[in-house]
Amino acid sequence: MAIQTIGVVGAGSMGAGIANLAAMNKFNVILNDIEERFLDGALKRIDKFMSKSVERGKMTEEQKQEAFARIQTTTSLEEMSGADVVIEAVLEDLALKKEVFSKLDNIVNENCILATNTSSMSITEIASATNRPDRVAGMHFFNPAQLMKLVEVVRGYKTSDETIEELKALSKQLSKEPVEVKKDSPGFIVNRIMIPQFIEAIKLLEEGVASAEDIDKAVTLGLNYPMGPFTLQDYAGVEIGYHVMEYFKEEFNDNHFAPPQLLKQLVRAGRHGKKTGAGFYDYE
Repeated sequence: MAIQTIGVVGAGSMGAGIANLAAMNKFNVILNDIEERFLDGALKRIDKFMSKSVERGKMTEEQKQEAFARIQTTTSLEEMSGADVVIEAVLEDLALKKEVFSKLDNIVNENCILATNTSSMSITEIASATNRPDRVAGMHFFNPAQLMKLVEVVRGYKTSDETIEELKALSKQLSKEPVEVKKDSPGFIVNRIMIPQFIEAIKLLEEGVASAEDIDKAVTLGLNYPMGPFTLQDYAGVEIGYHVMEYFKEEFNDNHFAPPQLLKQLVRAGRHGKKTGAGFYDYE
């Protein structure tokens, strides 16, 4: 299937980044959210990203304007009827995702692939809300989607080989490196490895073994990671890690994945990271 138009449902940080990425790679984009203010915010973030790219010589002003012209915004999910692939990037709420997929299933054409950008949730369960589970898969981008090279292409129980191959090819057209997740397992590859590291880092902090600053320094210098666990959690959103840990605990029936008490306290206090001005660190 020749993919020309990509729909993106959800205009938050990830949705806006995916829409921007697709437009810069010459795809037509339909970006959807429930309110105009969310779409306006997404367009401002997209403009800011591309303006910086122009300043750095990564693209020309003409290329920026051409990419912008390829993005259509809408508050009506019905507008997705013309998409060849729709990527869902709404909140990490399983019931919400299933509701979105159920609606999309009745809107898009029979060949359209429905992909979810979930970082950890069951592709099989999300696909169960549709009548096309063979055309449903995970397509997990990393933040910021315009820059991070990896895409996890994830099989649900009934995802067809054809769907996986088409999404891997699309990933390459978007200048990404895909990896195939062959089984629908919570957290896929990256979060399955990363979340236990977050938990251990938080426990080290709770136990007074070292400060957050020194744990971050040890990991960046000792493991050659670009960010330490606390800086990364603050950047990505502290509450996101919390919800993924809760999901892992339930799915694996394993309390080793339970969020540490310190993380619970931060979430309850509204310290969700850089976006709220405070997380493990203070930013104001």
